[in-house]
Amino acid sequence: MSSKKGFRILDNLVMADTAFEATGKDLNELFEHAGLAVESIMAESVKKVITKDVSLEKDTVENLLYAFLSELVYLKDAEQLLFSDIKASASKNSGWALHAHLRGETIHPKMKLGTDVKAITLHQYEVKKGKDGWKATVVVDV
Repeated sequence: MSSKKGFRILDNLVMADTAFEATGKDLNELFEHAGLAVESIMAESVKKVITKDVSLEKDTVENLLYAFLSELVYLKDAEQLLFSDIKASASKNSGWALHAHLRGETIHPKMKLGTDVKAITLHQYEVKKGKDGWKATVVVDV
């Protein structure tokens, strides 16, 4: 099992897919760590040469995180972008809103790619707040 600050890859949770657990002292940090977990599955050593802003709104924090992680997969597929720096700002109004500032680069032949993430799944998907902050468990289809 590999481990980094704020998230750890869960090697034995599922057999055909990849899973991770992300944590954060607040929602912003949870979104940042979960996003970086998805990105770390797909590539290593992504340079910070391109910026992209993402804004999303959903009815629940669970749906917002799911939409954000799905957007990262979409940006990889549609725009060939991967990211290594994520600054997130989540807030609750009538629903939940997220603004994320992403820094990364376009996929290129010299990039060290990892496993291609096809989708974020709802299998064993969980987002919860505890006394020490937030935690999410996410399974990705690879």
